[in-house]
Amino acid sequence: MADRHLSIAQHYHERTKYNPKTLTNRELDWSKQPTPFKEYKIGSSFDLKPYLTNEPSVVDKDKEWQRLSRLLFCSYGLTVGMLTLSGDPVYLRAAPSAGGLYPAEVYLISRGMPLLPAGLYSYQPQTHALVHFWDDEVWSSLQSACFWHPTLDAAQLAMVTTAVFYRSAWRYQDRAYRRVFLDTGHLLGNIELSGAINDYRPHLIGGFMDESVNRLLYLDSQQESVLSVVALADLLEVQQNLPLSATALASKTQTDYPDVADGELLAYLHQASSIPEIPNPPLIKDIMGDPAAQMNRLQQDKYNFPFCLKVPMQTEPIDWGANLLELERTIMKRRSTRAYDGANLKLEELKALLNFTYQPQAYIDQGLDRNPDYFDLSLIETFIAVSGVDGLEEGCYYYAPKAQELRQIRFKNFRRELHMLCLGQNLGRDAAVVLFHTADLAKAVEHYGDRAYRYLHMDAGHLGQRLNLAAIQVGLGVSGIAGFFDDEVNEVLGIPTDEAVLYITTLGRPR
Repeated sequence: MADRHLSIAQHYHERTKYNPKTLTNRELDWSKQPTPFKEYKIGSSFDLKPYLTNEPSVVDKDKEWQRLSRLLFCSYGLTVGMLTLSGDPVYLRAAPSAGGLYPAEVYLISRGMPLLPAGLYSYQPQTHALVHFWDDEVWSSLQSACFWHPTLDAAQLAMVTTAVFYRSAWRYQDRAYRRVFLDTGHLLGNIELSGAINDYRPHLIGGFMDESVNRLLYLDSQQESVLSVVALADLLEVQQNLPLSATALASKTQTDYPDVADGELLAYLHQASSIPEIPNPPLIKDIMGDPAAQMNRLQQDKYNFPFCLKVPMQTEPIDWGANLLELERTIMKRRSTRAYDGANLKLEELKALLNFTYQPQAYIDQGLDRNPDYFDLSLIETFIAVSGVDGLEEGCYYYAPKAQELRQIRFKNFRRELHMLCLGQNLGRDAAVVLFHTADLAKAVEHYGDRAYRYLHMDAGHLGQRLNLAAIQVGLGVSGIAGFFDDEVNEVLGIPTDEAVLYITTLGRPR
C-alpha cells in the first residue's frame, strides 16, 4: 500500500530510487526506440540556416531573423552528427540529454509581429527551421492559461518547451520523469544564456493550466505535454524591458492516491502535479503576491556546520569575450565527457566553475543577466565530493553560495565509494570533483505542492548546464549523471538525510 504520510511526489521519489540490492539490468528492445524528432507534414516552413552568421546584416529584418535563428540554434540546435558502430546516424544538440534521447520539443507562439505572423510554430532542429502550423491569434488564450502573467502583456513572442515522455521512458521507465525535467533544465539554461547573446530576456513561467496550454498547441497530452512557458522579451524594445515576476505556482498536494502500478507512475505524477483548468482565472500577481518574497528566502545559506574547515571561493569571473562570442562558441562545442584521466584540478579552476554557476551578478558587465529566472533556488543545495583538487583537502563539502565558501563536512577520499554510488560508472571514480544538487523535498512540497518536483529538477538541470559550459570554457571535462544509489549518497558522504539527491555532475580532466 502507498504511504499516505507522503505526497505523490514524495512517494514517486521513494519508488524510483535505485538500490544496490534490487537494481537489475533490463534489456532494451531496440526495435521500439523512439525517434528524437517530431515532424509536421503541413504548414509554412521558415528556413533559419541562412541567418546562422555573426556578420552584421544591412537589412533590419535580416538582423531580426539572425537573432532568432541564433537563439534557437544555441538553445537546442544540432551541433554535430556522427555514425554509430551499426552505421545509424546520431545527432547531438546544444543542450545535453540523458542517453541522447532528447525528449524535449520547442515551440514558438507569436502574438503577431512583422517577423512572425500570429500563430503557432514548431522548431525543427534537424533542418533548423520553423514550421508555422497554425496561423490564428492564440495569444489571449496563452495569457489566460498562464493566469495573465504580466510578462505576456508586453512580450510579442513566447517559447514553450514540451516533453515526449516515451522517448526517455523507453529506456529509463518511471525514473525517466526525473531525467525529462533535468533535460528541460539544461534547455532552459541554454535559453537563458542564448537570450543574453541575442538581446532577449527569457521570463520563466511555471504556473499555467497544463491542459489549456496542451490544447492550445494541439498536443496529445497522453504522449506529449508542456513543461515550461518562456516569455521572450526583446531587449531592443524599451517597452519590453520588464521587471521580475513570479515564476512558480503551486499545485495541489495529493496524499490520497491509489496503488499505482510500475510503468504508470510517471504519468500519474504528471497528472497529479498539473494545475487544473478553471474558468475566469485570476491574475497570477493576486495569487502569488510580491515576487520579492521568494528572493528574500535566498539571502542565507542553509548549513553552517560547527568547527568545520571553511575555504573562501571568491575569484575573478570567466571572460566570455566581446559580445559573448566565447559563450556562443562554448555552447556549440559542449560535449559530455566519456572518461577522465584521474588527474587533479586546480583550486582556481573549481572556483571559476562555481563562480559562473552561482554568482550571475559577477557577469553583468559582460552583458549577462544578474538575476536570471529560476523557479526557486532557495530550495536547492549543493554538496561537493573532492577527490583531487590541488590545495584542497579530500572530502565532502557544502557549498555556501551567499558566503562563497566551501564548508567541509567529511574528511575522506571517496573515489571507491563514488564509483559505487554512480552505478559503477568510471566517471564517478576518476573525476576530480563530483557535485551533488539536493533539496528538502518535504519543504518543497509544502511550498509548491507536488508540482515542486518539476521545479526542483528543472532548476537543478539549469544550474548543471551553467556548470557544463563553465567547465568546457576552462578546458575541463564534465558529465551529468541522473542514475545513482539515492540513499547511499547521503549515508556515504554525510549529506543530511532530509536532502533528496536530484542530480550529479562529474568534473575532471578528460582522457
